[in-house]
Amino acid sequence: MTPLLLSAYTATTCLGRGLDATRAALRQGRSGLAPCAFETVALATWIGEVAAVDAEKLPKSLAAYDCRNNRLTQLGLETDGFADQVRAVIGRVGKTRVGVFLGTSTAGILQTELAYRRRDPQTGALPDDFIYRTTHNSFSLAEFTRDYFGLQGMAMAISTACSSSAKVFAAAARQLELGSIDAAIVGGVDTLCLTTLYGFASLQLTSAQPCRPYDAARNGISVGEGAAFALLERAGDPAPGSVLLLGTGESSDAYHMSSPHPEGLGARLAMEAALRSAGLATADIGYINLHGTATPANDAAEGKAVAALFGNTVPCSSTKGATGHTLGAAGAVEAVVCALALSDGFLPGSPGTQNVDPAMRLDYLLQGKAATVRHALSNSFGFGGSNCSLILGVAP
Repeated sequence: MTPLLLSAYTATTCLGRGLDATRAALRQGRSGLAPCAFETVALATWIGEVAAVDAEKLPKSLAAYDCRNNRLTQLGLETDGFADQVRAVIGRVGKTRVGVFLGTSTAGILQTELAYRRRDPQTGALPDDFIYRTTHNSFSLAEFTRDYFGLQGMAMAISTACSSSAKVFAAAARQLELGSIDAAIVGGVDTLCLTTLYGFASLQLTSAQPCRPYDAARNGISVGEGAAFALLERAGDPAPGSVLLLGTGESSDAYHMSSPHPEGLGARLAMEAALRSAGLATADIGYINLHGTATPANDAAEGKAVAALFGNTVPCSSTKGATGHTLGAAGAVEAVVCALALSDGFLPGSPGTQNVDPAMRLDYLLQGKAATVRHALSNSFGFGGSNCSLILGVAP
């Protein structure tokens, strides 16, 4: 693929709001996870909750979009000067030439959960002020973002579980290559809700401790929430040190509804496709941000796929011990983590992980370290075998 410039990017998670908070936590090896105290949830698990989301107020003109997911969307857009950069691009190319490609898993489903508490006791009807289209609907955050900037071009929401906001990079890259648009807002937002927390608990996939990716004693995920965005433009002649999207790879192994192929077949296919897309060899990759959810099956499958392709020569880690698993936002959050690794020359470790599973024959980083790398690969794998790998690089 033709390299694309990440002219702006930002991430907000339980580590804090924006790039400075994120890089500080990663350098310190600090986790943002805490015992679950969200809403009325009564589960013995740890979560990654973003502070002050409910205090965010949407503009009156966009009041119909009000829900936790869109509040976090606005919070993220107005961080690190991202919204200002978007507006500057709109000023250059026009409202019809900036696309919106955003990923989410559950969108504003919490709004539906809250509405059900207020349903009519006689008829069961939901309250009149509940608007499904602009809250619970998966397209809600893409439509909200388009309206937030007054855009008039294409907008797309992708909901493929935990690969959602990685796949948006690929979708946007295709449209930029076709010439349909001149710039794209890409990213993902997912927020905590009862359906997600109780759902993963019912599948016996949540841990009673902070998650421990790739640990010999790993036993489940810590659900998190987050918002991460990037502005993609044609690279042209990028300034030295600029972060570029070099390749994308997608696959669908369809092995099982909630379990990966045990040998990581789909994961390997996605990574190989990303390498082909970028025109790179395995030896060119200097860091891998693993999907690393801390469930026994997922880490084992991904570990086999990475070892089969890269051996144990490439430093890798999962940052979900820091942020929690932000589900539909994970791909974008971890793409931003890779962008920071490339621009800052620091590879993050894996907070929470203590003893790496000896079956994992990888160069797994427990602690972060300074290192200058040119290319980083980020993995995102979702339920049903929806896989996506991204390769980012830094302009020489």
